[in-house]
Amino acid sequence: MQAKRVIFPGRLLPYLLLAPQLAITVVFFLWPAAEALFGALYAQDAFGLAKQFVGLANFEALFHDPAYLEAIGTTFVFSSAVAFLSLALGLVLALAAEKAGRLAGLYRTLLIWPYAVAPAVAAILFWFMFDPSVGIAARGLRALGISWNHFLNGGQALALVILASAWKQVSYNLLFFYAGLRAIPRPLIEAAAIDGAGPFRRFAAIIFPLLAPTTFFLLVVNITYAFFDTFGVIHATTGGGPGRATTTLVYKVFKDGFEGLDLGASSAQSVVLLVIVATLTAVQFRHIERKVHY
Repeated sequence: MQAKRVIFPGRLLPYLLLAPQLAITVVFFLWPAAEALFGALYAQDAFGLAKQFVGLANFEALFHDPAYLEAIGTTFVFSSAVAFLSLALGLVLALAAEKAGRLAGLYRTLLIWPYAVAPAVAAILFWFMFDPSVGIAARGLRALGISWNHFLNGGQALALVILASAWKQVSYNLLFFYAGLRAIPRPLIEAAAIDGAGPFRRFAAIIFPLLAPTTFFLLVVNITYAFFDTFGVIHATTGGGPGRATTTLVYKVFKDGFEGLDLGASSAQSVVLLVIVATLTAVQFRHIERKVHY
């Protein structure tokens, strides 16, 4: 069967249809990226009125700054934990939703709601839950003999923002995992059950391998989310503290640029952050995708 081709009545119409999306891409993505790269080559005053070309000096200063190197380590720990936790919980909840029977629709709706919550609101919810004085979660931990105070303990503060960020992303992962599970042919699973394969064997040998394309897509999305979209969570809960325990790369860009008014260093950090995320994405597509079977 021959594929049909769409023929536009004029040569100008396709470009007019693409123009709005191209304009958004240029104005909100390409232009700011170019401005950041351009600003990283200059030392600027606090208001951006005077600047002096310094070449790569801003980048050199970054990698001699212990605070920035610490932020890199914190970011990789934070993003890895958020991606793993949100993916694992999303998959478990998707498996449970598939077996919910008649209540599956209600179950899915209730699980999807957290994705509609703004990051700052999700952060405040967890901030109250783990408040050392009145938080119900903090009281529960104290009952188990765990002293919780994320205002003073850097490890606990990092755990708090990881939990809040992962909770915000679980619903997104649930939707895609559930769609992937529904697309798996049921005769394959039924045949494995007839052959004597238990639930864990069926999951490891059939279900999870067939979910590999979905898992790979979500891995890229979740790492990008952890690097960029978790700013609101950190800002509303810990503000990068205590000390620098929860200062990730994207939050350090804000602190140096908007609070420290070091525009050159902030621009250089934006460029480095963009390069890191682009490199991670390229490595994922280059090496991990080879093990994915479509």
